[in-house]
Amino acid sequence: MQILVDADACPVITIVERTAREKGIPVVLLCDTNHVLHSDYSEIRVIGAGADAVDFALVNLCKKGDIVVTQDYGVAAMALGKGAFGIHQSGIRYTQDNMDQLLLERHLSKKARRASSRHHGKGPHKRTAEDDERFEREFRRLLDSIMEK
Repeated sequence: MQILVDADACPVITIVERTAREKGIPVVLLCDTNHVLHSDYSEIRVIGAGADAVDFALVNLCKKGDIVVTQDYGVAAMALGKGAFGIHQSGIRYTQDNMDQLLLERHLSKKARRASSRHHGKGPHKRTAEDDERFEREFRRLLDSIMEK
């Protein structure tokens, strides 16, 4: 098992690395050439810039039993299809049971944005300590449930 992180602008890298180090699980951070990452624990793979290049590299690298940390529902769906586990930076676990709903909501949101002449959203909310705590709690639960098997 390894943990693969879609690391472009990922706010939970430190939590992932700290938790993985405690449990002795290797971590691979994938980013494009527009991001500079440094780590004393994780392997860093810099993927050429390009639309979805990091996403496809992550999915190609992922194997059954791996854990994928991504905010991209499409990447999560492909990882689940390979038998991996997935978690969003908010702490939501991706499962076969919730994936269809998440993808539908993404599609409807995109459709609504395209139909509107104005962009009504203000973007994602500012990340808080509670967001980090929720992610860490759910990430640890995911790791513990996998390691029990």
